[in-house]
Amino acid sequence: MPQAPEISRCEWAESSTLLRRYHDREWGVPVHRDRKHFEFLILDAFQAGLSWNLVLRKRTAFRRAFANFNPRRIAEFTGREVRRLMTDPGIIRNRGKIDATIVNAHRFLDVQKEFGSFDRYIWSFVNDRPILNHHRRLSDLPAKTTEAETMSRDLKQRGFKFVGPTICYAYMQAAGLVNDHTIGCYRYDQLNPRVTSR
Repeated sequence: MPQAPEISRCEWAESSTLLRRYHDREWGVPVHRDRKHFEFLILDAFQAGLSWNLVLRKRTAFRRAFANFNPRRIAEFTGREVRRLMTDPGIIRNRGKIDATIVNAHRFLDVQKEFGSFDRYIWSFVNDRPILNHHRRLSDLPAKTTEAETMSRDLKQRGFKFVGPTICYAYMQAAGLVNDHTIGCYRYDQLNPRVTSR
């Protein structure tokens, strides 16, 4: 029986089955659903200082703990919910990040009200189309960009927490505002092949 051709991926995705699945199915795919945007914002904030593999392992628990990333429900969380979250071993129990998630749910709803959707607001930072980069190696990927710094400043001015430029850029990569698959990765051409490069 003939073997399937070997697939070339971004090197960071080869360290676990969970990362490979996430890389192949989600990373860099343009997001246009508000709840998915909110999920990535939360998860990228919790990932700060930790590994993405750890966050992915806890993702199901995060969904359960944070009302399936429904910002309207999270905005109603009280001290009782915070105490519950701080005793939940399934998630990352960081009080600052938990408090920030509740604050960000309020600010997220404010943006939806102002712009009609968070999606419309957030895509304006890349002129409504993904940025296509041309990186050859993992070491070529930047930690932040001008767009991420602009996004971070605006989110902070609106009262969002845990939205520094590095977190914003990780979010942009996850939500497909930028295609940062390395050029040898099979997903590079599959995602946004007709986007004008920078």
